[in-house]
Order: sequence, then structure tokens, then C-alpha cells
Amino acid sequence: MTSHGIRFRRARRTVARLTVGCLLTVGLVGAGPAVVAAPTVADTATVVPVQTTGPAEKRFNLVVMGDGYTAEEMPRFRADVEKHLNVLWSVEPFASYRSYVNVWAVEVPSRESGVDCDPALDAPRRDTALGMGFWGGCDPGSVQRLLTVDGRLAGALADLVPGTTGANRQIVALAHSDTYGGAGGSYATASGGNALSALITPHEIGHSLGKLQDEYDYYARGVPGGSYSGPEPASAHHTLLTEEQMRAQRAKWWRWLGEESESGGVIGRHEGGMYSTQGVWRPSRHSLMKTLGYAFDQVEREVMVQAISAKVDLVQDHTDDSAPLGADRTVWVDTLHPVGGELSVRWRLDGRRLATGGSRTVDLRSLRLSPGAHTLTATVSDPTPFVRDPAVRASAALTRTVSWTVDTRLTTPTQETEAAFTGHTATGTPVGARSVVYADTTHPTRRTLAVRWALDGRTVADDGNDRDLDLRSLRLSPGTHTLTARIPGSRAELSWTVDARPATAAYELSKPLRTERRPGGGVEYAYDAAFTMRLTARDDRPGTVVSQFRVDGDGWYTYYGWPTDAEAPFLFSPSGTVVDGLVYGKLGRSRAVPWDDATPDYGTHTVEYRTVDAAGNVGTASSFRVTLVKPGA
Repeated sequence: MTSHGIRFRRARRTVARLTVGCLLTVGLVGAGPAVVAAPTVADTATVVPVQTTGPAEKRFNLVVMGDGYTAEEMPRFRADVEKHLNVLWSVEPFASYRSYVNVWAVEVPSRESGVDCDPALDAPRRDTALGMGFWGGCDPGSVQRLLTVDGRLAGALADLVPGTTGANRQIVALAHSDTYGGAGGSYATASGGNALSALITPHEIGHSLGKLQDEYDYYARGVPGGSYSGPEPASAHHTLLTEEQMRAQRAKWWRWLGEESESGGVIGRHEGGMYSTQGVWRPSRHSLMKTLGYAFDQVEREVMVQAISAKVDLVQDHTDDSAPLGADRTVWVDTLHPVGGELSVRWRLDGRRLATGGSRTVDLRSLRLSPGAHTLTATVSDPTPFVRDPAVRASAALTRTVSWTVDTRLTTPTQETEAAFTGHTATGTPVGARSVVYADTTHPTRRTLAVRWALDGRTVADDGNDRDLDLRSLRLSPGTHTLTARIPGSRAELSWTVDARPATAAYELSKPLRTERRPGGGVEYAYDAAFTMRLTARDDRPGTVVSQFRVDGDGWYTYYGWPTDAEAPFLFSPSGTVVDGLVYGKLGRSRAVPWDDATPDYGTHTVEYRTVDAAGNVGTASSFRVTLVKPGA
């Protein structure tokens, strides 16, 4: 069943805890006393299911573990996990494919609080469960922000999660630290409590899962990266080609050129990346792989969709295809159910398309087959607009075909199956107004079960794929609704609460030079220097709410407070503020590093703000205007 809300403490109360006990090595009879093995990290570890969407063997499993959290500090670990996950679910494509993911927390207390070399190389070493440390594990030749973990220990803890393997999981290790840091590779790491920490996690998963590269034009902070001198990068989002060459060769991101980027600006050719300032180009001005806070752009998002989908099978189960079937029965497939859209199922008989309306079941009796053997196929595919490359769409990650031989000479034994739901979107937490809700059923041999949907007691029309209901098509009014699914002729019924009221946001600014109210209710504030903005969110339901803002129509940027203090407001200034070698808060045209253009953008700017709540509802954007007054004007 799918859980759409991160309720860590609720999960701990309502699901069984899987605790690993002590390992004993017992001597043979007469060989002497029993020998007790030395305690291991696993001996004190507890596995807690946080989000369960299906069997671990059939899902992509995100295994989150903490280091440097003592037993008394475990509530802090749980809070950090909750925040990191809710930010992750606000980022596409994780938002749309959240239902493909199980989340497990491995709680393992450390003897000492904190991690090694935090924040400096001369900081004390800590006795912790996973040996995490900044500076690449306390390496003087590394950089502070490189946060490493003992991969052997992390892997051993992940192995405690039943049904997961290296092929179907991603490990994320959180360090008990407020220092900025993380790493991507075999395992993703991030500091748990830094203001930017929850944004480090999707960035590092981009490395570890999607094999995306950094778009930084530096390696050491505050030092330009120089000129790239290598061959055409293998990276999907870096190139030496011009736009004309990309189009002519149908190479790299040519299908996305000229479109408004999801992370702001236009997808084209922007210089800098792979730690080089010049000589290599990336698709967007900024994105999550360059500047934390922005989204993955379309090029990166397409890579991540394929990476996530490759960890699962679109077809979860189907009628046995190991032997010929009779023509007197039904044939079925059960599929995955993305939160962001429905999968497509196309049936063919002897190569001819059947008009099934996307149904997951076909009654062979209705086809009136001619005598003999026939070939029936069901092709399940993901029609997501996030993917444009035909090769990616046709890959096993996004397209799967099942084939059966149907022989009219065979007779199917009668087998009664009780009408019941076998899997469904979780009913224990509200679903968002833009979610796809699903309900799978049993599969009687000689009849097709239907699912009937109702909203607030009124029947909802659905297409041939009655196992999915896309709530976006209903255009729900703001508020709370009740959605039900039932199997006619049975007692089987499910009910969900639909949260169709997004969270609201409010802003608070530092004192301006003047305030002017415009006709129509708009507000404009004037400043001649730096000013601060604090965003607060309010929701009528529990769960973390993510606030976002953008300036002059640029990309939406996740509000996190200020890099040095999550409780401090965001600081806007004419040229931006340098913090640890990066630039934050330049009003107008963005500036990420000290060598970017620092020219102040005087004049009037529009700041928009909105929310993404725990159910995935995106609030309507509101705005205000700010005029930056040129000194002496």
C-alpha cells in the first residue's frame, strides 16, 4: 500500500520494529565454553519502515541511516529524516514517482555525538557508528564539504532491511552536524541539520542514482575552475557542441533547446560545469546540480526518471505466461501507479490493436477467436512528458511487454476468487488534489471485476483503466473531500481523505524606505540597500510544508532561511552576499559565485512565493514588488 505522508513517529507506533539481536558463536559439544562474538554496529540497529508502497523486492528502496546521533539524540535524527524526505517529495521527478519508493530508516545510536573533523581538521575524532567525517574523512588534501561514510558499515546496515539489495536500493547517510557537506557515489551523504541539508540530499542522489555530474564551475570554493580541455563529456548534461551542432547531430539535449527551463531561464548553452569555468557548457543557467534550491532542469529530470524507473518493474504481476491459455477466461496485468500520472496498457491480438481503453484486464471470450493458436500481448509503458528521448521511452525502464499463447482448444478449470482489493493508495493519510489514486483487485478466471469511484458520495466517471483515478481531472474545489472505491456486488470498499486545500504562505520584510499600495491591491516596497524576507507557512494538516520563491519569473527556489542559520530570514542585497565562497541573495539577475556579474539591478522586481504541502498540493503563487533605489536617486 502506498503512504503519501511522512509521519515518522506514527510509523514507529503502527508498524513492527525489526531489531537485530546479538550474534553468538557456540562451540561444539565437548569443545569448550561458548564464545561470544564481539558486538557489531548491526547489534544495536533498528529498522523502521517510514514509507511502504509495496514489497521491498518490487520497489526502489531508499535506506536512510544516521551517524553521530546518540540514543538520546535519536528524536533529532527522526526529525531530520522527516524534513529531508518532505523536501525530496517536493522535487520532480521524486514527487511524481514517490509511489515507486519505499523508505526505511536505520536507527543506530553512536557512542559520541557528532562526526569526525567537524568543522575543521583539528576538531576531535568521534566514536560513531558509521565513521562519517568531513574533509573526505579527515584528509588534509580534500575539501571541508566532502562528507564521507564507511561504505562497508553502511552496506551492512542496509542489508538489515529485508528484501533490499544493492540493485534495488539507495543508501543515504545523514551526519549529526550543522556544517554544510555531502557526497555522492556508491552512497549519498548529507549533513542532517544545516540550513541547506535537505537540498543536499536530492543533489547527492542525483549523483549516486542518476550519475549526474556537478555543474559547478569551481572545485575549491572561491577559486575559478579554469578552462576545460578534455573530450566531449559522457555526461548527459555537459557538452562542447554548439546548439546548431546539437540539432544537426541530434545529440545531447537538442530536444529541449529553446524551452523555458524548469530551473529558470531558457534551456540552451550556458558556459561552465564539471569544475571548469570555461570551455564546457550545461543546459540551464542554474539547476539543482549547480545551485542548491533550484529544481532539476528537464535534461536532468529525464535522466532521473529513467534511473528511478530502472529500479522497479512496471508490471508487478500478470496472468501466468509459462503455458498456453484457453480462450474461455480473462487475462490481466497489474502495474505500478505513479502519483503524477497513469501508465498506459495496450493490448494486441496477433499484432492487431484491441480497443480496451487502457483496461488492465481482457476477457478473451469477448474476442470470439477463430480456432487455433493466437498471440496476445500487453505492453505497459510510461507516457510521462518528462521523457522525450525515444530510446529512453523504449527502454526496459519505461516499457515492458508480456506475451501469452492462447489456444482455443484448451479449457480453463473453473476457479472462484473472492472479490477483494489487493493493493491501493494508503488510506491512512490524506492524498493531494493532483494525485493519481489507485485500487487493484483480485482476478477471477471467468469474469472481470470493476472498480467504481465516488467523490463525496457522487459517482465519478472513469475511463477503461478503472484501477487509477487522476484527481486532477476532477478539478476539485478547495477543501476536504471523501473519495471511495468499491467493487460492485461485493462488500469491498476503500475510502480516502482528499486534501484539496494547499498550505498558505506569508512573508515578513525588514523595514523599507517606503511602502506603496498599487491599484488592485498590489504592494511595493522600496529599499536602497539590503533587506530580509522571512517566509512562513500554515497548513490545516500536520506535516512539513516547503516554501518556495522566485524573482522576476526566474526558477522557483526553495526557502531554507539563510545558509548560516535556518532560523534567520533570507537576505537580499544589490550584489549578493558571499558565504563560504558562494553568493546568495542577489536581487534581480542571479549570481552564484564571486566572479559572476555583480552589477546591481536597480529598479522594480517582482517576488513570488508559494507552498508545497505534505500531500503534494502546490499553492497558488502570491507576490509583492520591491524597488531597489539607486544611491543618490
